[in-house]
Amino acid sequence: MNGFWRERLRADLPASLVVVLVALPLSLGIAVASGAPVIAGLISAVVGGIVAGVLGGSVVQVSGPAAGLTLIVAQTVATFGWRGACAITVAAGLLQLLLGASRVARAALAVSPAVVHGMLAGVGVVIVLSQIHVLLGDAPQASPLANLRALPRELMHNHTTAVLIGVLTLAVLALWRYVPALPRWIPAPLAAVVIGTVTAAATGWPVQRVEIPDDVLSFEAGPQWPTGPLHLALAAVGAVAMVASVESLLCAVAVDRMHAGPRVNLDRELCGQGAANLVAGALGGLPVAGVIVRSSTNVRAGARSRLSTVLHGVWILALVVAAVPVIELIPLPALAALLVYTGVQMVNLTHAQQVHQHRETPVYLLTLLSVVVLGLFEGVLVGMGCALLLSVWRLTHATVRAYLDGQGWHVVVEGSVTFLAVPRLSRELAQVPAGTAVSVELNADFMDHAAVTALHDWLVGHERGGGTVEVHELHHDWYAGAITGQRPPARKPHPAAWWLPRIHRPAGAAPAAPDASMPDGVSHGGGARERLARGARMFHRHAARRIAPLLADLARTGQQPTQLFITCSDSRLVPSLITATGPGDLFVVRNVGNLVPDSGDGDAAGVGAAVDFALNVLEVRTITVCGHSGCGALAALLRPVTHPAPMPHLGRWLRHAEPSLARVEAAAPSDVDHLTRLCQTNVVQQLEHLMSYPAVRERVAAGRLELVGMYFDLATSRVHLLGADQAFVPVEALSRS
Repeated sequence: MNGFWRERLRADLPASLVVVLVALPLSLGIAVASGAPVIAGLISAVVGGIVAGVLGGSVVQVSGPAAGLTLIVAQTVATFGWRGACAITVAAGLLQLLLGASRVARAALAVSPAVVHGMLAGVGVVIVLSQIHVLLGDAPQASPLANLRALPRELMHNHTTAVLIGVLTLAVLALWRYVPALPRWIPAPLAAVVIGTVTAAATGWPVQRVEIPDDVLSFEAGPQWPTGPLHLALAAVGAVAMVASVESLLCAVAVDRMHAGPRVNLDRELCGQGAANLVAGALGGLPVAGVIVRSSTNVRAGARSRLSTVLHGVWILALVVAAVPVIELIPLPALAALLVYTGVQMVNLTHAQQVHQHRETPVYLLTLLSVVVLGLFEGVLVGMGCALLLSVWRLTHATVRAYLDGQGWHVVVEGSVTFLAVPRLSRELAQVPAGTAVSVELNADFMDHAAVTALHDWLVGHERGGGTVEVHELHHDWYAGAITGQRPPARKPHPAAWWLPRIHRPAGAAPAAPDASMPDGVSHGGGARERLARGARMFHRHAARRIAPLLADLARTGQQPTQLFITCSDSRLVPSLITATGPGDLFVVRNVGNLVPDSGDGDAAGVGAAVDFALNVLEVRTITVCGHSGCGALAALLRPVTHPAPMPHLGRWLRHAEPSLARVEAAAPSDVDHLTRLCQTNVVQQLEHLMSYPAVRERVAAGRLELVGMYFDLATSRVHLLGADQAFVPVEALSRS
């Protein structure tokens, strides 16, 4: 046990000190921006570290006063006074405890990230608009819009010493990362506030400073239920609880991706946050939430357990008790500059880009603007409403497109086809000329009765006019099921999924007898020929337009494969599938049993020609021999049977696998079944046969060519590679080593 705690202290003690350096100035600044007593920020930092650290569900998340709560706390203080705001914090903590005990924490993750990021960006804009006035030595206005209107006058006419302290602090914050000579463990916020404080003290400039009253922890500073309208107080409780909960849980999920320790328990984390808010409000502190800046700092500093979070709260408590005179030297413009910098960072361009990639920019921007113009709670409601409307639009939106190409008319329908899409569907179908052959592709997640009726009425009318319609449904059989009166089956595979076995493909026509009028029994009719034609048509419809640019480029530049791939002709083995390669990547040789005849053998011409071309023309640097489980050719060596049809060529070819069989029979007994051992040993034997080719032998000796053995287990769909000890190892084990 002593060793356990020694290891914990070695990692968590330094990390806790680093977190203190970040948390201290931010806690002071958030308190100033919230209109609360400055000490309230430090109280919440202590409570967030100790209470949430001990009771929370994340081992490395650091809680404390959060910039995301600044606006709502400021509105609460302005409406109910400070003691009323403390009571609302207590009530919000009780609500969080109730929600955590109800195990509904994961429901908070249902809030759209676009709303959360837009809310935080809006809060950042509000913080910047208010604190830039403090930085300029003036008091902020009553609303963000008033702050914006007054800003030009402040910038043009206010040039006090407070501006110099604020600008100096901002400069340090922005440039600190470019000073490599200084220790990296000094965070930029601490360095900026210290430099601003030292400058103000050394110059004696008259600037406002932090004030901490002596009786801050007395009963008079504690909570008192507000006397205002009850519905406003309850709305404030809900707003604090909701924002603090969502921000804490999203932060916990994000922090989980940064470390390899125990995963977060979201319900316990919500209870821990609730307990911290209850205690913080009772002691006269700000609302508490998980904070990504401090949490990520904690992880990067090497924290292993919740001990780091708890210790950071203890260190801040010690500073509150012993270093109040030092804290009171800090100029308010320096803290305002820190908050302006923090507010700018809250408008995270990376998050905005991610939202844009998912086509949710309207939700993000509307939430941001609503938070600035209307307020935090109203802005979140507007954002959630916008996100809901966008989701409904996506669920009911369908894309319909009719076009003519070299193969005729096509109608493509994608999405959820409801009665809302019927006008668009009818308009596109009307473009198709009468009497033409039409291919209709339904890539529909859902089709309601109105959509099926509209499509079917058009289809019947088009066919009566002499045209033909071929309907292909790529997922559910919504149309076919509605027309036949059958219940639509579960989602079916995409018809272009060529790797699926026959039992998962649409049933084809029965094989037709060969046409005797054709040479060698070649048929014009159905059966295999029709299945090939159907497959080619599916390729043209679904894949050709996507792969055409790549094939055109390869046609122009020529093939440049990475390796020669020698494998079996078995129809169950698909080289490009098991190696995740595409056109132009592999130069493939397939034969029965993935055999490589010795260079001097008369049967070596086919494989030898491929080896010559691959090495001398294509200049590949790898040759892979890939075997597989249950190889029928090698099974024939183990269990010779009498077949009614003579197969002299097969018997002659399989003699190249006889050395493999001899190696297996001479080897020590094994628990592995005989056929599996033969299939794997055969790969090793064929690699040795490759070394009989002079070009291969010379390049391997010179380090210009690598020979690789591969084995594919059909039953488990697992690829194995030949190791240095001549044993096959799963690729998953190789990637972990």
